[in-house]
Amino acid sequence: MSKISRFFKGGGSAASKGRGGPSPQEALARLRETEEMLSKKQEYLETRIERELALARQHGTKNRRAALQALKRKKRYEKQLSQIDGTLSTIEFQREALENSHTNTEVLKNMSYAAQTMKKVHENMDLNKIDDLMQDITEQQDVAREISEAISNRAAFGDEFDEDELLAELEELEQEELNKRMRDVRLPNVPSTSLPSRPASSRKRVEDEDDMKQLAAWAS
Repeated sequence: MSKISRFFKGGGSAASKGRGGPSPQEALARLRETEEMLSKKQEYLETRIERELALARQHGTKNRRAALQALKRKKRYEKQLSQIDGTLSTIEFQREALENSHTNTEVLKNMSYAAQTMKKVHENMDLNKIDDLMQDITEQQDVAREISEAISNRAAFGDEFDEDELLAELEELEQEELNKRMRDVRLPNVPSTSLPSRPASSRKRVEDEDDMKQLAAWAS
């Protein structure tokens, strides 16, 4: 029995019959199997066509009857090949449609699962509680922001002291430091040796000058 006969005469599995029809996967497998079988049939017919054409050329005018028979067989093979091409196109279209349908079915099935899951997740959620939670989160974020700003600001320690009093105290400290430096300065010692006396000629000239002053005073 050929593969096509098995396909049309109950090639389906018992499980498929029990369900009332094949699954998309089973149908796709059958279509691919049929495509493969027809493709092999195409290759066989193309080989036979080439062979019959070679025979027709070989006999030619020598044996016109045999040449004509070869050409007739070639025509039949070409007709079968054309039919198979049309069948393959139909099967390919059907397979692509079934694949798209199966894909859409799987997508819808998964979307349905996701929707049911989301529904179960949201069953235990209270919108009022969510609003309260978001409000609490916002408040805590504001508190955290205020704490960060307070920590980052420079602390103003010592602002309660009078600046003028501090400047006056600083001047006193500077004056004390200056006095201390002045006390530490040492003056040079007075030399203990006597100065050299004037020479005799110098003393005589001084005495003469004194006498002349006295004479001038008496004459006047």
